[in-house]
Amino acid sequence: MRILAVDDDPIILELLAQFVEFVGGHELVTATSGQEAIQLVKSSGKSGFDCFLFDIQMPQMDGIELTQNIRDMAQHADTPVLMLTAMSDKRYIDAAFAAGATDYVTKPFEVTELTARLRLVEDLVKTRRIRTKKIFATQSRSAQAQPNVLASKLELHDPVSIYDVDNVIEYPAMENYVRQLARGSMFGSSTFAFTVRKIAEHHAHLSAAEFAFLISDVAEVISDTLAGHQFLMAYAGSGTFVCVTESGWRPDMAPMMDAINLSLSRTELFDNSGQQLYVRVSAGDAIRLIWKSENSVMEAVSAAYLSAEAASAAHERSMNDLWLSPQRA
Repeated sequence: MRILAVDDDPIILELLAQFVEFVGGHELVTATSGQEAIQLVKSSGKSGFDCFLFDIQMPQMDGIELTQNIRDMAQHADTPVLMLTAMSDKRYIDAAFAAGATDYVTKPFEVTELTARLRLVEDLVKTRRIRTKKIFATQSRSAQAQPNVLASKLELHDPVSIYDVDNVIEYPAMENYVRQLARGSMFGSSTFAFTVRKIAEHHAHLSAAEFAFLISDVAEVISDTLAGHQFLMAYAGSGTFVCVTESGWRPDMAPMMDAINLSLSRTELFDNSGQQLYVRVSAGDAIRLIWKSENSVMEAVSAAYLSAEAASAAHERSMNDLWLSPQRA
């Protein structure tokens, strides 16, 4: 990977240079300020960088603002950003992930830990490259001969990148975020999820681009409905959005679901043929994360995900039973 490390401490940059040389297989470029980093990214051309390592506390432009600037560049909207910082306060962790950080490593870091994090980033980069090639191949076939290449060319569980929606991060970043929370006090965190009903039908009917737009539109409606609360949200695949909230707020899921569905009913969504899409969500259980270990936190997030999917399936069964009941009578 080609890595850009940004830190105003030359000793840290030298340590990172030695670390990258020791690990092998990577190219390291360094900068001592956010402004210098932006210039390096802009001058890097199409090759760009595969990974960023940012300190938070830097003069003029800190690492959180730098992350926001990097995310505004289309070329690096998805590029992994690891915050490598001495700032362990929760407010910095929250701000970093909200700005678009992928992971968060506190100084002083251990070589084994940083090696493991970089390996995960490398796997993530490879997966995204494969997915991007698949999307481009789908678009190419669509443009040449198939005007309605279905979203099934991409798997239903595949992640969909969501841009420019407040407090929405990628799912790997969400996993890293809750692990960071588990290492300290949870401060009243809760997790819950929403699943788009009949997601398999939407997936089968829509093109890859239409399906991505649908997921993004639903994310925006959920984000707007949760506005006013401190939260992060990620699309976990298969039509399910996982949320983690803060400040002791544990939502009442039924009225929250109703508010989201009311907003969806007022949002006119159409496919490319002009057919209106009927999109609604089901809500799972809200689960407290207070004082949970790292493993149990991930289990709680998984439980929230599964409860939303189960609620969606139960809703469909109830609708089918309602439809069939006159025939049985």
